[in-house]
Amino acid sequence: MFKMLIRKKFDANQLANVFVNSLLEAIDNGFDDVSELINEDAAFTQNPQIDKQYEDNFLLIVVVGNLRFLNDHFEAADATNIRSLIIQKLSAVYNMNHLEFEKIVSEYDSFLSRVNHPSKNTLYAMSKAVFHKLNLNDYQESYFKNMRTPNPLFLKRMDDLMTNFLWDWEVFFKKYKMNLG
Repeated sequence: MFKMLIRKKFDANQLANVFVNSLLEAIDNGFDDVSELINEDAAFTQNPQIDKQYEDNFLLIVVVGNLRFLNDHFEAADATNIRSLIIQKLSAVYNMNHLEFEKIVSEYDSFLSRVNHPSKNTLYAMSKAVFHKLNLNDYQESYFKNMRTPNPLFLKRMDDLMTNFLWDWEVFFKKYKMNLG
């Protein structure tokens, strides 16, 4: 009976492993559905034909969006350490060195900020980044296409979809206890 009340302890390295593996699994299992929903979205006048070639762009948007939430749940030094471990593990997945992958993550983070300026809403930034990184502007009706801005109805649907790719820290902390010290 008491075993159910005991939460497993995670250190930063274990968290980084679980985080990376969970995000990779979510993308592997979910990107086909994402591309199908985008391809069939009513906001587009023709099918954008989003396929596997865009999966890495999508993964990087999801990674950066999730990394932005670390500071909301950890002390600054711990968040920096966890972020570094996550980037180190992802760089190994991509057969890159840590600094090369860090540069890509930083570029994507800057991109999310630019496309979402002046808003600070990370979820909205992720949705806008998907729109731009997947080159969806050319498939819109002329009004939004000429403004070079996503249809707000598409963005709302993307926001709803992107929530499925955000790490649920509340659930994590109910199951696990962090041992960072």
